[in-house]
Amino acid sequence: MPREGRLELVCPAGTLAGLKAAVDNGADCVYLGFRDATNARNFAGLNFDAAAAKEGLRYAHAKGAKVLVAINTYPQAESWTRWTAALDQAAELGADAVILADLGLMEYAARTHPQLRLHLSVQGSATHYEAVNFYHEHFGIRRAVLPRVLSLAQVAQVARNTPVEIEVFGFGGLCVMVEGRCALSSYVAGESPNTAGACSPAKAVRWLETPKGLETRLNGILVNRFGPGEMAGYPTLCKGRFEVAGATYYAIEEPASLNILELLPRLAEIGVAAVKIEGRQRSPAYVAQVTRVWRQALDACARNAQDYSVKGAWMTELGKVAEGQQHTLGAYHRPWK
Repeated sequence: MPREGRLELVCPAGTLAGLKAAVDNGADCVYLGFRDATNARNFAGLNFDAAAAKEGLRYAHAKGAKVLVAINTYPQAESWTRWTAALDQAAELGADAVILADLGLMEYAARTHPQLRLHLSVQGSATHYEAVNFYHEHFGIRRAVLPRVLSLAQVAQVARNTPVEIEVFGFGGLCVMVEGRCALSSYVAGESPNTAGACSPAKAVRWLETPKGLETRLNGILVNRFGPGEMAGYPTLCKGRFEVAGATYYAIEEPASLNILELLPRLAEIGVAAVKIEGRQRSPAYVAQVTRVWRQALDACARNAQDYSVKGAWMTELGKVAEGQQHTLGAYHRPWK
């Protein structure tokens, strides 16, 4: 799908306006979901009905961009036909690929729509090349999106040992769990993000101004408390503050945005095919700003990887929209790994 030696830029499209912002600012691909639990960003006000999806495909294709449809949650027995109907709809609309996690859906897609390109979602939790190759051999998966828990050396090992294109996350919210296996928010919210499509669903979220500060709660459970002027991120348990051994701090992960601009030459060298920007739940303005910076960076890397360096202006622009206004390389570079 991408041209050899060139990292493809895959950008979020939570709405039609977001899709157009991504395409207009240089996205090679956009990824979107339908308005139900079949996709992992099932929030009110987001996603596409049939008419919006059709217009999005028309707009993207007219400008040379591809559209990937995320059907990347796990159907249950009583709701199986909702997921197969979503797959049928994506094929009928002419999607360039569908992003899947469930084995049954992959089998259905390979059998029913053999012409449809299949990508393995990050929700599929493939953390080693044997898993990626299994999906390729049995279902014809053409690309795999790796979870955000692998070091750069582990990404390189996967890329070396599979014919499948490898896609990695480059910027946005950092999920510290192995996606597709995390049920953390379901302990409080009562719904698994892997089936309902939303980690910390909006209906369980509350923001409360109190004498002690701004509090964020999930189903009434205190997740975080912010002082005056402190950046308040969306409440998820993995990025909450906890009392541990008498101290209160971010015990699992601090709120920060993954940002791997500095790793682009190495990613190209080890054979990664695409870099994904997270953020279908973010605004079109966010999508435009982030896409524009990453388009410039990827083009600079493609022109001359040896002399590539991260520009201060890029970091300044990304810093404005980063979670907690902080950047991290996440698991790509941690001494203990």
